[in-house]
Amino acid sequence: MFSDANIRAAAEAISRAQLIAVSSGAGISKESGIPTFRDAQTGLWAQYDPEQLATPDAFKRNPDLVWSWYVSRHDLVAQCRPNPGHLALVEMEKLVPQLVILTQNVDGLHCAAGSADVVELHGSLGRFKCSADCQGSPTLVDLETIPHDHEHAPPCPHCGALIRPDVVWFGEVLSSIGLERAFDVAGNCQVMLVVGTSGMVQPAASFPIEARRAGATVIEVNLTPSQLTPVVDISLQGPSGHILPLLVDALKACRNRSLGEGD
Repeated sequence: MFSDANIRAAAEAISRAQLIAVSSGAGISKESGIPTFRDAQTGLWAQYDPEQLATPDAFKRNPDLVWSWYVSRHDLVAQCRPNPGHLALVEMEKLVPQLVILTQNVDGLHCAAGSADVVELHGSLGRFKCSADCQGSPTLVDLETIPHDHEHAPPCPHCGALIRPDVVWFGEVLSSIGLERAFDVAGNCQVMLVVGTSGMVQPAASFPIEARRAGATVIEVNLTPSQLTPVVDISLQGPSGHILPLLVDALKACRNRSLGEGD
């Protein structure tokens, strides 16, 4: 659980920071109704292991199957909306000099909520690209401009190679640009908020360690203890959709006190 004292301590640390990094994982999206990647599949997809579908080899073997699965995920995400946790981060961004979100999530909800600076480490279900990246990496394709359906991976309009989701599959490397930005932010922030992540997936699990090594205050917001809990400075246990709005309120109170002292 969390205490009012811990909320105040976290808000005070944020109020002193010039750069706040937010490392977010599946937990914050789950509160919007999006099942985590490893949650049991339902309906038609209950017979499939998602980790066996999210690979380049699976796409080569059966591109239409993988395409259909990702389209179903895309349609599920399209019905979901940012929750109070996402919206609180947008509000926090207005109260601090700089806030950067480093997210493992591919649902686009941080951007949909209005966060201005989001590094989508694993890509986005809302974007599609040529599987051959024929016009450069990535060669994005707007599906609204080409014929397509839910059952068959469509061809790239430039080269004819199949179109795939712009996400990072198992066995693929993350974008070097996004990864470099993430480690730069982690190494230079004064506060890192770790929201809804188990601390098991690399390289994102390294960001809080990098931040703490550089002297940042690391604050964890999670439903349950994670692998990172023993090394964070402040642990706020509970739903991010509840805790983050409280943190924003406490941050506003800190700012008001500072303004009053300035008078």
